[in-house]
Amino acid sequence: MTETIQTRSKTAKSDQLAPRVMPYPKNPRLTERVMGIDQTGAPVEISVPVERPLTLYLNSQEIVTMMTINDYPEYLALGYLLNQNMLKLDDIVTEVVYDDDLQVVVVYTERGTNFEEKLKKKTLTSGCAQGTAFGDLMEAIEGVTLPKAELRTSWLYQMTHAVNTAPSLYLEAGAIHGCVLCKEGEPVCYMEDVGRHNAVDKIAGWAWRHKVDVADKIMYTTGRLTSEMVIKTVRMGIPILVSRSGFTAWGVELARQVGLTLIGRTKGKRFIALSGQERIVFDQSLEFVAEESARHRRKGSDDD
Repeated sequence: MTETIQTRSKTAKSDQLAPRVMPYPKNPRLTERVMGIDQTGAPVEISVPVERPLTLYLNSQEIVTMMTINDYPEYLALGYLLNQNMLKLDDIVTEVVYDDDLQVVVVYTERGTNFEEKLKKKTLTSGCAQGTAFGDLMEAIEGVTLPKAELRTSWLYQMTHAVNTAPSLYLEAGAIHGCVLCKEGEPVCYMEDVGRHNAVDKIAGWAWRHKVDVADKIMYTTGRLTSEMVIKTVRMGIPILVSRSGFTAWGVELARQVGLTLIGRTKGKRFIALSGQERIVFDQSLEFVAEESARHRRKGSDDD
């Protein structure tokens, strides 16, 4: 099966054009039932996510093969190219073709492209499932000026509650990461994948495809706040990055260099901000914030 979408360059920004995206954990393509035994030797049957290879071409050049749950291959392809600086914000994408049988997605642009030299220089990042960044990582955020947005703590608590309680592939099968683009406290695009780098790339592709203005948005991730997540968020122009997990030293250093608001260990009433604290408005009384329920606690969260 082959699918084709048409798209053009980013000439205007309008959230009204963007469909709201939330996880659909009952999609039969995303999980398989697997038999095993538990710690007592009793038989058990559980759901596990299905990961598939997806090979990305930019015009006639093969770029990368990614392992993904492959629910939004077109968004993943566009977002990956944007975040690797292979696709410019003002580029004209004439067509995106996805072939489900071949597990191939091809992005066609009006501008000629040749990234042979760029592909020779790559860095395996700390992203699970071996995230990869091509070229000089620092070039990706040099000269970036982030918007002067604000983060109200009432939005933060509303957002984390909404994300934790939404139906998700994580709650259905585990072994998955989520990234969520939020406006104030409301999720507008919630993507999941086996690697958090894939999930955030899907959001980048969705936002670019639908001309979404991200200047007033918040990026939420279930994964660690690494250099990779900071760079991708900054490249998208999002001023605030929040996680329920912890930080890496380089992630914090890069966030401080560009003025990104970086908040981690966000669980129940608690959070820690290590960069961009000036955007935070403390408007929520902690007396009225509930602690996180055990049902929605992520595996390993108590150890971070």
